[in-house]
Amino acid sequence: MSWQRKVLRVDLSDGSHKVEPLNMDWANAYLGERGLASKYLMEMMDPKTDPMAPENVLIFATGPLTGTMASTSGRYAVVTKGPLTNAIACSNSGGKFGAELKYAGYDLLILEGRSPQPVYLHIVDDRVEILPADELWGTTVWHTEEHLKAKHQNPLLKVASIGKAGESGVYYACIVNDLHRAAGRSGVGAVMGSKNLKAIAVHGTVGVRVEDPKAFMAAAKHCNDLLAESDGRKELTELGTNAMMDSMQEFGSLPTRNFREVQFEGVEKVNASAMSAPDASGHVNLITNKACFGCTIACGRIAHINEKHFTIVNRPEYRHASGGLEYETAFAFGPACGIDDIDALTFAGYMMNEHGMDPISFGVTLAAAMELYDIGALTKEQTDGIALEFGNAEALTVMAEKTGKGEGFGKELGLGSKRLCEKYGHPELFMGVKGQEFPGYDTRGLQGMGLGYATSNRGACHLKHDTFAEDMEDQSGTGKAKPCKDTQDSTAALDSTGICLFTAGSWGPEELAMMVNAACEGEWDKARMLETGERVWNLERQFNLAAGLTKADDTLPKRLLEEPAPSGTAKGKVTELDKMLPEYYALRGWTEEGVPTNETLARLGL
Repeated sequence: MSWQRKVLRVDLSDGSHKVEPLNMDWANAYLGERGLASKYLMEMMDPKTDPMAPENVLIFATGPLTGTMASTSGRYAVVTKGPLTNAIACSNSGGKFGAELKYAGYDLLILEGRSPQPVYLHIVDDRVEILPADELWGTTVWHTEEHLKAKHQNPLLKVASIGKAGESGVYYACIVNDLHRAAGRSGVGAVMGSKNLKAIAVHGTVGVRVEDPKAFMAAAKHCNDLLAESDGRKELTELGTNAMMDSMQEFGSLPTRNFREVQFEGVEKVNASAMSAPDASGHVNLITNKACFGCTIACGRIAHINEKHFTIVNRPEYRHASGGLEYETAFAFGPACGIDDIDALTFAGYMMNEHGMDPISFGVTLAAAMELYDIGALTKEQTDGIALEFGNAEALTVMAEKTGKGEGFGKELGLGSKRLCEKYGHPELFMGVKGQEFPGYDTRGLQGMGLGYATSNRGACHLKHDTFAEDMEDQSGTGKAKPCKDTQDSTAALDSTGICLFTAGSWGPEELAMMVNAACEGEWDKARMLETGERVWNLERQFNLAAGLTKADDTLPKRLLEEPAPSGTAKGKVTELDKMLPEYYALRGWTEEGVPTNETLARLGL
């Protein structure tokens, strides 16, 4: 079992909906979540479709392990064509929404068309309503969730919604659930906004069933025990993801001032230690940690801002606890913009959650704007009288709010850094791949990361492969293609289960196969899991090729390819992509142009 074997299909254009059986041939080939949704997307629409057109399909997908007793089983994915990249988008989120959708009885929620007016979706098991959202349009994520729970007199509703950023088409708008968990990257929130869909509110009571309960309980306990003993798990619990800040600083791969530099002199003011240390007035930024559904890691942070800080001194509505800094948020608002004010970073994070925006893309876009300002390509008159100088905390907080609300220069920042840099005559200052901004790892020190960025199907991403161990041991491009390819496949399989990527340090494909085998029909082992992941990766590649992407899109900015790292352990090095990419294509069974061969497609049943 474990699959609910049901798909809820909603046509927003005419307000109709229907339940159809899950295609079990596809489920057995692509498993669930990322893989299964990508297969449905590929079969349902032309990859050349404009991402903001009604013809684009938006899919919310759970995995076969979502909602089970496996640790971290709260994940779901949003799969569509991303407006930021014009490539396939797969944006993963935690919290509790994914499990609730599964408990309502659905493996997939497929959204087609465009509503003629703002609406939201209300789902309670098999009762599905498309309801007017006029009173919600233009409001925040936080307001929307509170309002819907009160309106339906159901505090158990789980809500995924967009803020004004999604409504106004910010290219990196995200979908936020549970107030501060998000399907964050590639602009999936903008697609939802283009459909005039404000929110999805779900309450499920159906539950889930596994194929062999006794075997599944034993497998889940074994895996949970491994996770409990893991040093990586302990670090995430104690310090959160921002523990990575010090590692990247020491190694010399902490992107600083739009990747001009690789180390940040203010790191001790924005790292994990700074979050839990009292400031001059005794205020401590970090309150506690928090877990998603079924999670035994609890990497999430809950924080609050010093009430005397300039961002909220006259704004008591923000004197509350909410989602604190993750590493990617802290890097993008801090070192990337040269800012060392932890409360300013936290306030900007609030803006991302409240208005529904990807903090990586916003921060790196702001960093690009700061470099444009620094070289004179932008003036103070163009930036609403705000000096977009590296290190200016006020610029960060003001522009975060302006972008979320679609005001002034915030509209320009909402374009994303690729379009912004092109508009102001300096495309070389865009730091990303396929239109998507880089996460917090400079590739001149982390060569395998550079290959992973360049070849990621959803644009620059650190979560679709794992070459950290190899990169730390050897800072050349030698031998990085195989671990990059192998971990792309294993991660694609993991992303298709409904489990969190942060288990990957403790569980490999063997452990995942053990749980999937007990939960689902058929025989699942390590080899099948890895083949499934490889099939998913190649399917995504096929989508992108059909959408018009080519080998030319598998590249990095000149800054990382030609400008040597100025300091750190990789001082003097550039990213050796020209060495790694041909080897990677050959290992993938692709042509020299990056196209899967007929033999590769036949082997994977594509």
